[in-house]
Amino acid sequence: MTAAQSLLGRMWRARMIYLFISPFFILFIIFQFFPLLWSFWLSFHEWNGLGPVEPVGLRNYRFLLRDSMFLAALGNTTVYWLANVALIVPLALFIASLLNNTWLRAKAAYRTIMFLPYVTATVAVGLVFIMMFDFNSGIFNHFLISMGLTPQRWLNSVELSKIPIIVLSVWRVTPFFALIILSGMQAINPELYEAAKVDGANGMQRFLSITIPSLAPILFFCIITISIDSFRIFTEPQILTQGGPGNSSLSLVQYLYINGFRLFKLGLASTVGWALTFILLLVSAAQIYLLRRQGGLMEANS
Repeated sequence: MTAAQSLLGRMWRARMIYLFISPFFILFIIFQFFPLLWSFWLSFHEWNGLGPVEPVGLRNYRFLLRDSMFLAALGNTTVYWLANVALIVPLALFIASLLNNTWLRAKAAYRTIMFLPYVTATVAVGLVFIMMFDFNSGIFNHFLISMGLTPQRWLNSVELSKIPIIVLSVWRVTPFFALIILSGMQAINPELYEAAKVDGANGMQRFLSITIPSLAPILFFCIITISIDSFRIFTEPQILTQGGPGNSSLSLVQYLYINGFRLFKLGLASTVGWALTFILLLVSAAQIYLLRRQGGLMEANS
């Protein structure tokens, strides 16, 4: 009996198992795998959704490299990514440290309240943030006026339009990562802290020498997840600024949406989607390389 026949025989004997798990694979092939292949094929064509599909080779990819709107969206999305990583990770680490303290009471209530921004509808919160950043009646401008400063047109300024988007993104996502980091902190062996305390290490030294190294895999997971979410950001800029003024707050997914669902350039929209995929692969690979290199240096130094 050949290996193929043996494999088919085992599959036939386990046919009921495959039958029960088949719905997942059927839905995956129909709604994920096939659209993935279709979009890749479509990125080399032009199609408006109704007319004939015209092959264009690499023209869509070459167009992106010299399209000012795409380059602006890429630059804006990079700013969102860097700002989110720089703000969310430290804030989440700080909040998790507070919730992990033994002196804090009603921890369950604090965790529940803190998680509300993440489960609240982004569109509804975005409408509230529009009022908060309003030039005439927004709370942020009232605060500036009370400090003797000039009120700003947060949502209508080329220079400032990214700030409300970053604030909303950080406010909404930070609690989720704080809870992830908190779960990692609670898994650290308390005997490590007791031994360090006996050796005379203060709170900051224990935090830097025990907590941060123990949380390294979790922090790396948070950074990768934040990076992916930042490059896929859509709702926040769409609700707050619609990508404007001009293209000052336009994200890559908004650029994809405009080409695909407003201009009906489905081939170009597919190209943007695959360009975004390549960018995420490069960013993730670079972060993994840096993490492994940092780990190798730490092992060499130890």
